[in-house]
Amino acid sequence: MIGIHPDNQVPELKDYNLYTSDPVLRRAVARGGAQWRDAELVRQGAEYGAEATLRAAEDANRYTPELQALSPTGERIDQVKFHPAWHSLMAMARRNGIANLPFFDARPSAWSAYGASLYMHSQIESGSTCPTTMTKACIPLMRLNAPLYKTTADLLASLEHDPRDIPLAHKHSMTVGMGMTEKQGGSDVRSNTTLAVPAGQGPWGEEFRLTGHKWFFSAPMCDGHLVLAKTQERGDTCFFVPRWRPDGSKNPIHIQRLKDKVGNRSNSSSEVEFKDAFGVLIGEEGRGIATIIEMATFTRLDCALASAGYIRQALTQTLHYTRNRHAFGKALIDQPVMTELLADMALESEAATLLAMDLATHFGSSDALDTAWRRVMTPVAKFWNCKRAVGLTGEAMEVFGGNGYVETGPMGRLFREAPVNSIWEGSGNVMCLDVLRAISRNPDDAHLVLDHLQDVATQAPALLAQVQKLRTALQLPPAALERQARRFTQKLALTTQACLMLQHASDEASSAFIASRFDPDWGPVTGITSGSQDPAALLSAAWA
Repeated sequence: MIGIHPDNQVPELKDYNLYTSDPVLRRAVARGGAQWRDAELVRQGAEYGAEATLRAAEDANRYTPELQALSPTGERIDQVKFHPAWHSLMAMARRNGIANLPFFDARPSAWSAYGASLYMHSQIESGSTCPTTMTKACIPLMRLNAPLYKTTADLLASLEHDPRDIPLAHKHSMTVGMGMTEKQGGSDVRSNTTLAVPAGQGPWGEEFRLTGHKWFFSAPMCDGHLVLAKTQERGDTCFFVPRWRPDGSKNPIHIQRLKDKVGNRSNSSSEVEFKDAFGVLIGEEGRGIATIIEMATFTRLDCALASAGYIRQALTQTLHYTRNRHAFGKALIDQPVMTELLADMALESEAATLLAMDLATHFGSSDALDTAWRRVMTPVAKFWNCKRAVGLTGEAMEVFGGNGYVETGPMGRLFREAPVNSIWEGSGNVMCLDVLRAISRNPDDAHLVLDHLQDVATQAPALLAQVQKLRTALQLPPAALERQARRFTQKLALTTQACLMLQHASDEASSAFIASRFDPDWGPVTGITSGSQDPAALLSAAWA
């Protein structure tokens, strides 16, 4: 990966292994007990770094989805056409377990194995992770409807991608998306107006007819969607709305247009109208928000994992570039100010990976601390990793200079991709309020989390002080604490990352992280300080 080009142009980073070159990820997989998956992850790492995969990712984003609402004879078909590269990436994600692994492998460590695969896939092509991870997240909800799940279990468990737009009875696998937000409400889903009217009992359970719209319906070519709609009797309720009814007829879900998005261009997001569309009940009538929030918890984990992947890819690309680009008589990576910046980015990447991968391990157990950790730390990790990914990908683009600000290089798409996870499944303010909501509903959860952090922080007085500040903040009146929701969530994220670094990183890296992140000058600009007297040592340890 290192070599001097006669024109000082950096060769493309390709044909490398994302897994074997990432020591932080490999250690996280081992700590999560997923050594049984190691050989498969090595295979996946090579597949993701292969030139053919990189070209497919480019093509899937260059040749974007096209809506074909009507057939040549004027019939509504509501189909979205994709480039073949999209389907190759969807097939890759599916066979790598991203659509289902932790729900069809009973080992708790399956969550760590799953997290590693999603983390790597997101670095190369993120659009295809959207319908794939939504499919995974829907599985526990689909199980709430016994007759529906009996019909779909094998399709959900399949490792084969089946792109055919045909009824479920004839498919080898299926994908499931979500339809929650409406144009008048956005995150305020209680203001939804889509109406569901009872229509009797059918082969898939209690049937309803839905009329209304969805402002963001992703991805419309999924075989079905979990949708929020109101019933006249009970209010907000969750439904499974398929593309094809059980009798094989097309469900009247009319795609109005595809969103012209800043990033995530390979994936189709749409606006739809339900015209007396068929749906079946999922969960308890009137508890639709509580039901679908369970799915959102799993997808918020995915946002944290994927954003850690973005940060890792930004670091990997900048390390490759600065090792091979020379200025003022030496490699960029050896210029002192650049070394400091890259070391700071390396710390950021390691801490983001630890935060996300550690969170994944807590999804594999139901003891008191694991449950508390999931409730409190899922929105924390989603908020923090997604926010940091936006800044770090921009910083990485700047390292490339003009070479980063062109579409022929890797940074443009990575930079455009980063903001989506901050917005999807709840924006920053929503995540911070959800942290406070989780704590207010289950105060013991906050004590369990903070007690655990305090036990770790006994090794570092600076960290003990941070834990105490968090405890003090929880004593504020609710209105005052809500005003400080972002400050509290940031402090909890950084304290948790510091504790994880103290537990799992090298002495050099953990000391540097604690020294830098709690330095008053750290924060607004990356690279102000890495907290280390030997930043080059941090870089040599970052990429195997």
